[in-house]
Amino acid sequence: MQLQDILYSQGFGTRRVCAGLIQQGFVSVYEQNSHLAPVKFAQAAAEFVAEDLRFQVQGVDWPYAEKAYILLNKPTATECSQKPSTYPSIYTLLPSPLRLRPQKGAVQGVQAVGRLDQDTTGLLLLTDDGKFIHRMSSPRHHVPKVYEVTVKHPLDERQVSQLLSGVVLDDDPKPVRAAACEAVSEFHLRLTLTEGKYHQVKRMVAAVSNRVEALHRSQIGGLGLPGDLAPGQWRWLNAGDLALIQGA
Repeated sequence: MQLQDILYSQGFGTRRVCAGLIQQGFVSVYEQNSHLAPVKFAQAAAEFVAEDLRFQVQGVDWPYAEKAYILLNKPTATECSQKPSTYPSIYTLLPSPLRLRPQKGAVQGVQAVGRLDQDTTGLLLLTDDGKFIHRMSSPRHHVPKVYEVTVKHPLDERQVSQLLSGVVLDDDPKPVRAAACEAVSEFHLRLTLTEGKYHQVKRMVAAVSNRVEALHRSQIGGLGLPGDLAPGQWRWLNAGDLALIQGA
């Protein structure tokens, strides 16, 4: 694949823009399986094997990714929307190539896999793989998501039991059950869900006569939020991470 096409596929702009970056000396490429310094290339049509290619654009390292899989530690007071209404968008936390990756559809860039409320923090996945988004979002696949819930009123065994046996939400007569539920402390509830209804955690807690004061997603599937990833920071997911998420 030509170097300009590789950069285009990774979201660095139109092919003309990518060719300009290369010709101006802003792009360097690492040799395959080499720990040596990257080599600068000025020929936009230079051919490379895209798979496993590592390169630099304006001094920043980038791995080639046919599909991008990203983990973001979502901070509070941010919205999972391209067009936020009140708070900044989570997409402003990502570098522009991730937001501009070309797709066949009308929408460009990575998209959030489900949404977290503006006041909810924690583990959020983003990708440009539509099949992955569908698989992770479908209730048929029962991907567990773990939430750390701070509640207003003291917890008791009755509330935990109700959440495990099922509560009725106002828009669905069928009871909604927690896959797992634990009172970690008097005001800290750990709740595991395998579906994602609108404001589900808050509404389930309200259904047992309590109230959510703070909400944090700590785990999806077998993948927990890394302790060294600060709010607002992101990192690439590797094959091992994806296997943990999907229970493989």
